[in-house]
Amino acid sequence: MRPNNDKKWIELVINHKEMPVPYNFPFSPVSLKIAEQKYGSPISDAISLPIRMTSPKSIKPLYADPQIFGKTAVDEFGVIWSTNAIDRGAPIGPVLKEPILSGYRMPEPGMPYRFENIEQWCEQQKSHYRIIWIGDLWERATFMRGMQNILIDIIENPNFVFDLLRGLTDYILGTMEILFERFEFEAVALSDDYGIQKSMLISPELWRKFIKDFVSEIYAYGKKKGKKIFHHSCGNIIPIIPDLIDIGLDILHPIQPEAMDIYYLKEEFGMDLCFCGGIRTQDLLVCGSPAEVRDEVRHLKENMGKNGGYILETGITIQADVPPENLFAMIDEAMNL
Repeated sequence: MRPNNDKKWIELVINHKEMPVPYNFPFSPVSLKIAEQKYGSPISDAISLPIRMTSPKSIKPLYADPQIFGKTAVDEFGVIWSTNAIDRGAPIGPVLKEPILSGYRMPEPGMPYRFENIEQWCEQQKSHYRIIWIGDLWERATFMRGMQNILIDIIENPNFVFDLLRGLTDYILGTMEILFERFEFEAVALSDDYGIQKSMLISPELWRKFIKDFVSEIYAYGKKKGKKIFHHSCGNIIPIIPDLIDIGLDILHPIQPEAMDIYYLKEEFGMDLCFCGGIRTQDLLVCGSPAEVRDEVRHLKENMGKNGGYILETGITIQADVPPENLFAMIDEAMNL
């Protein structure tokens, strides 16, 4: 039976209380349209999502419609992105062409447009568990410098990498300060990919040297203000999960089952973390049958949901290649508490 208080429901699950497994689904524009055609709009209300998420606005939204922006869009940091109607596009050229920050100015975190409508959103969603995305750190650095370039910089220009991450951390902390001063909500979310399919993008040792202290600073500020910490990182990041626990992580997302053994995660770290994610998006949702999707959802709820500490979600945003019948099977079975 579904608890009658969404906020309390999620809090109990995070604290590893045995509860019906809550669910949350991130939709791409195409999958959102399909879902809303069946269930209604807004989808968060139509399927009673207990978690609600928002973020400060960007001049380049996550999904920039090419009919509005054209073939490219530029974000606050000066990064040029390709646009399309299906997904978020990709950065197509570094704004920092050389490992030099002189002459580059970070955007101002307090720009008024970033916080438009957040107060109204927090009030409208106050009966649910509210999470606000605060930005990205290492991931943002890769967008600004280019992945290949910054991986070389770690070895050849380490001071530049530290300075860049310092500037980005300050931008995130500035964003958090405004959010904490003005709005009521329950958790902050950092989006910062460290993994690929079978390993980390950089070694755990280099992650600890360059990134960990900055992430710890962000977590600590959230904790100081009484917020739970939600961290998104795609890929296999098993070597640094103990580090994330040590610096205060509460919810790890999206635990891609194609990249990590999520049942190992539950056994090894399940009393220290709440996991969010776990539904296979690379094969099951795209190629499986609705019956197989339902079976997997039930299996995840029964096994990952033991002793709390689990929120059912997909291993990545639901993309346009997911057949409608599989999308509906997943949602319907998730709602079957």
